[in-house]
Amino acid sequence: MNFLAHIYLSGDNDLIKIGNFMADGIRGKHFESFPLDVQKGIVLHRSIDTFTDAHPIFRKSTKRLHENYHHYAGVIVDVFYDHFLAKNWVNYSDENLDTYVANFYQSLLDNTAILTERTLGMMPYMIKYNWLESYQTIDGIDKILTQMDSRTKNESKMRFASAELKEYYADFEKEFTEFFKELILFSNDKIMTL
Repeated sequence: MNFLAHIYLSGDNDLIKIGNFMADGIRGKHFESFPLDVQKGIVLHRSIDTFTDAHPIFRKSTKRLHENYHHYAGVIVDVFYDHFLAKNWVNYSDENLDTYVANFYQSLLDNTAILTERTLGMMPYMIKYNWLESYQTIDGIDKILTQMDSRTKNESKMRFASAELKEYYADFEKEFTEFFKELILFSNDKIMTL
């Protein structure tokens, strides 16, 4: 799962959302100095990633991309799935996506003292270009994948992956919808045990 899904799956606690959002940049057990709820978000993120990577529906989606993108297939499907979450947001939340996103950006700004250097460096661009809302459109996904590809010195070829999104759109959307129902239940259960 990519940023929007990780934030959404964190429930209503802003600090759990922040921990889940910035967890990719935190290795091993180097998170014990964060507030407890941020720690919970980091643990939740790792559990979501483990559940996702092993899930047969997610693996079916990645298999469609593996020939062209190899080990980047999972990263691309994460972004595709965020697209379907953003596009179908009304099915998952009573709150408008623009309001939800604005509130999350504000919680980052309100909690800069606890953010990682990586998050602090990324945050201005994320807010300026409104990454989370841009996931709603294929053009937005194309821009995100192009930015991600440039960070791999264009070796991943992710900038071309929106072609597969368009070609297999209905398949990816069906897989996301089935998978995300299970992931919501898994995440809700996990939050209760943290």
